[in-house]
Amino acid sequence: MAEKYPRDRFDDIPDGLQRVGAHRAPRPKGRGWIAVGWAALAVVVLVGAGIFGLSLVSGSISFHGAPNSASGTPTPTATPTPTPTIVPTVDPSLTVNVLNGTTTSGLGTKVGSVLTQAGWKVGAVANADKQDLTQTIVYYSDPKNQAAALGAAKSLPGATVALTQDFAASGADLTVVVGSDYKG
Repeated sequence: MAEKYPRDRFDDIPDGLQRVGAHRAPRPKGRGWIAVGWAALAVVVLVGAGIFGLSLVSGSISFHGAPNSASGTPTPTATPTPTPTIVPTVDPSLTVNVLNGTTTSGLGTKVGSVLTQAGWKVGAVANADKQDLTQTIVYYSDPKNQAAALGAAKSLPGATVALTQDFAASGADLTVVVGSDYKG
């Protein structure tokens, strides 16, 4: 049997005193699933953000999967765009300047004669700033003159063409700089 202690002042609780302390109501049923739901939502958001970030960085994520060859659906292939072929032309309305970039005296005049015989209108013939150039190049400053530059290069065996604005102020449409590789 339990011992009985003598009554003291703490045994009498006044009637107007309300209970104070950690008295909690019982937990509602299903409350544990709320935490699981928030965790699942966080996982979905983080995975989605990760996939989006990877697609921005590498651009190689595809959700289409491998094509199913058994289904008979052909996979589309990219058709390459044909590059337009530029045909070399002789345009006698364009002016061609000739610069001799070698130490061979009179080579610029000789090249000017070859161009004149090919149907070109030759403007100025002079020596280039440098006399040690090894390559013969036909320069053009306007992209629409590329075919004409190719035509002038075809008139000069071994010549190449280049787009540049270096000779745009010369007043000529094309400028031929003769190098030591010229075998005319």
